[in-house]
Amino acid sequence: MSTLGTEAHAQADALDRERLRAEVEERSQDMRRLIDAVGRVVVGQRYMVERLLVGLLTGGHVLLEGVPGLAKTLTVSTLARAVRAEFSRVQFTPDLLPADVVGTLIYNPREGTFAPRKGPVFANIVLADEINRAPAKVQSALLEAMQEKQVTIGDRTYPLPKPFLVLATQNPIEQEGTYPLPEAQVDRFMLKLRVGYPTRADERAIIDRMAASAPAVEVEPVIDIEEIASLRRLVDRVYVDEKIKDYVVDLVHATREPAAPEAGLDAKIARDLARLIEFGASPRASIALTMASRAHAFLQGRAFVTPSDVKAIGTDVLRHRVLASYEAEAEGVSPDDVVKMVFDHVRVP
Repeated sequence: MSTLGTEAHAQADALDRERLRAEVEERSQDMRRLIDAVGRVVVGQRYMVERLLVGLLTGGHVLLEGVPGLAKTLTVSTLARAVRAEFSRVQFTPDLLPADVVGTLIYNPREGTFAPRKGPVFANIVLADEINRAPAKVQSALLEAMQEKQVTIGDRTYPLPKPFLVLATQNPIEQEGTYPLPEAQVDRFMLKLRVGYPTRADERAIIDRMAASAPAVEVEPVIDIEEIASLRRLVDRVYVDEKIKDYVVDLVHATREPAAPEAGLDAKIARDLARLIEFGASPRASIALTMASRAHAFLQGRAFVTPSDVKAIGTDVLRHRVLASYEAEAEGVSPDDVVKMVFDHVRVP
């Protein structure tokens, strides 16, 4: 290619980057308005709201864990109203059946035929409330919907609406009446969030806003569900440098083979990680971490991913994909602690 052609190509690339930067800055304002709209109903919990938007922008399912009363259900339902999405809620209980989630066939005696009755999973945003209170059969029924975006009723398969997102809440497994989720299902969640108690100031604001028989605050729709598809396409265009991709792979591989030379870890840290980790993260973690980092950068109004984006979202992507060893549990080391060790010691580009 001639020098003139090379310069023209470089100018075109620079123009494309500038257009992308301007579009990301403009469209990310929609997300800030969405956060503000949810914040008029839900006090505090900005971290939870932003992570739910990461799921919405990438199509990644989100699992929220916390004790009852932390506004998990309220936040999800408020978000659904703010994006004008078709919303359904399934309250998971020990006696729930798979048909209660995906639907079943109903016999029509007049015509002598069976007709499908679709379940609550046929919605844009599905709130699976207290998902770990249901038996394994129900959780498995949700697995096909989460992974394949379709469900089977009888001998026919039905596609789910687009976009489709499962936002699930669960109580800590130490609570009575809870069942641990199967590893295969947990891995289908892009993010697992730990929802904590509000600050004293936030709790005081909660009293002012919610301590009434009929709280007056209502969320106003901010964005149409059709716009989510275009925002997802825009997030896919957020630039990820080759060094950032290598960084993501290094992080995930450090949870599997910390002693490998490619990990570049100190020998003592590598031995500690190998001792504390029973199973590392799957390749799905690398995909999820890259996509979530793009969405995080977009929410900050940037058209490119930095290592800070990977670090900011990394624990939420990896905490449920790294299985701590018995030795780690005996020492009181949690998967969060292990993930923090990985981020602290893997070389940042």
